Amino acid sequence: MARVIGSEAVEDARQRGRTVFEILPGDIVTEMARETAARIGIRLADGPIERPAPVRTDGTTAMRRVLYRRSARWAAPARTVQPRARRFSRLAIVGAGGVGGNIAHLAANADIAEEIVLIDIARGVAAAAALDLNHAAGITGAGARCLGSEDLGQVSGADAVVVTAGRARTPGMTRSDLMDANRRVIHAAAEAIRTQAPNAVVIVVTNPLDEMTAEMLRATGFPRERVLGMAGTLDSSRFRSALAAAAKVSPADVSAITLGSHGDEMAPILSLARIKGLPLSKFLSEDEIGACARDAVTGGGQVVALRRSGSATIAPAHATVEILDHVRGVRAGPVPVSVMLNGEYGVDGVVLGVPAHLGQTGLVRVEILNISETERTALRTAADAIRHRLSQ
Repeated sequence: MARVIGSEAVEDARQRGRTVFEILPGDIVTEMARETAARIGIRLADGPIERPAPVRTDGTTAMRRVLYRRSARWAAPARTVQPRARRFSRLAIVGAGGVGGNIAHLAANADIAEEIVLIDIARGVAAAAALDLNHAAGITGAGARCLGSEDLGQVSGADAVVVTAGRARTPGMTRSDLMDANRRVIHAAAEAIRTQAPNAVVIVVTNPLDEMTAEMLRATGFPRERVLGMAGTLDSSRFRSALAAAAKVSPADVSAITLGSHGDEMAPILSLARIKGLPLSKFLSEDEIGACARDAVTGGGQVVALRRSGSATIAPAHATVEILDHVRGVRAGPVPVSVMLNGEYGVDGVVLGVPAHLGQTGLVRVEILNISETERTALRTAADAIRHRLSQ
């Protein structure tokens, strides 16, 4: 029988989640129904609409599947258990400058911790940043309570400690030029962490990053699992950004990673980099790919040259929060971090940026990628350079 389709029928279709309303031969559609459909985005389609035929299985195949499931050899597939994300009870950030302040801001907005403690030797800097963040909570609704202090003892009881304190680069300086000045900062922070937060996972951001991560590991006496360096996370982001800009695609379409040192010996892994799932050569010339790799290596120096005083703050903060999210179970899979290697990639006894799986106790395992021999050589070259700098 012919139907009279009014606006009520179209509204009902929308409430049921439908985007197409079938009009059969003989149906009468009112003008109001057509206006309503146009307004709410329902397409009126002349029917009958052809529907896909149901998938049919022959009896023999169906019986074979039943018998297979009843056999003694068959076992139900294991249920995938999603890791439960946890919230830190206390996150301590040593250094309340540009990087530390941005980490605290991102961490508060993401509700990473119940309590975020900013520590800085400059009088009032950490307290002012903490108060500012607490004021912002009235707008953001962030539940973290922020505290500021000049006392390193406030790392007490922290689940995770991020160390950003230290002298920043100025134009013309390399990260290695900061070695002597920042080693003292790392040792002071390490003593407080060792005595006041003996179970914390430590993330080092202070430059030169790989060397300072090694110093933190040595000064705290912690196992290698609980001392990580934020390096490859930032460098990989810079590499992906450069590739996306060169190929004129969204950074979300790019998959790329850098390993090695957080410095001149950085190793962008070209063999595994992909744009929209395809090799880089499908989108970029060899010269363009080389330029993107150089951008990843020199990206930090470019920011320093433009700022003239101080270094990058926003991207390092995002990279640090990415590591924190892996530690607390929000993200899964490998992420590039600096860790002490025990034979992985043919390197032993040196802190180097590699892809790693992280958990609530820090490093779970290093991921071994199938990289080219040239890229393996670059990693060994980076390891030798770091070992040489530390020996001096």
